[in-house]
Amino acid sequence: MRAFIFDMDGLMFDTERVFIGAWDYAGEQMGLGKTGYMALKTLGMNTKACEQMWLDEFGEVDMAALWQHSRDYIDAYYSKYAVSAKPGLYDLLTYLRRKGYKLAVASSTNRPQVEKHLTNARVREYFNAVITGDMVDKSKPEPDIYLKACAALGEKPQDCYALEDSRNGLISAYKAGCKPIMVPDLWQPDDEVKKFILGPYDSLLEVRDWLISRQ
Repeated sequence: MRAFIFDMDGLMFDTERVFIGAWDYAGEQMGLGKTGYMALKTLGMNTKACEQMWLDEFGEVDMAALWQHSRDYIDAYYSKYAVSAKPGLYDLLTYLRRKGYKLAVASSTNRPQVEKHLTNARVREYFNAVITGDMVDKSKPEPDIYLKACAALGEKPQDCYALEDSRNGLISAYKAGCKPIMVPDLWQPDDEVKKFILGPYDSLLEVRDWLISRQ
């Protein structure tokens, strides 16, 4: 194995709970009530796929207003608090770099937000490539984003591990031909996913320790 591809939200950073708060806020502002549960229904999806899920759930929705209210909440949150790295992130990245693995990000979030979080958390320098949801037509669980990440690294999918926390992300990586490793956040693996993942591991630190045990 020559490379590791990282999801971002819920895997590297504890951001999914912020999304839940943002969509609770947006739903209330739009007269829909608390709609934070939609974050769970759209885990791993890019903007286009998320919007379709909202339309399926509520019918006609002012998507521009939804995103504006969400951004207002998120901007206010991160003006007060730093992005929170998940346990073991820095340990794992340091180990992988020392061992010479190529590293990429494959996040369904749009590029400006991804770059902002990576930079603010001081981990951008670790990654050889960053592929985001606005760079592919088809969202996770389709394999497009992982295929693009592998191509950017110059590696075959079968030579790449994929670190994920969501069902959509794990299926996307598996369809692409990568080897998925799961570190759960808000969702626990079902029987279907358990058939093709490594793990689940409790933290990224456990992933590092597993790799060390294989040396």
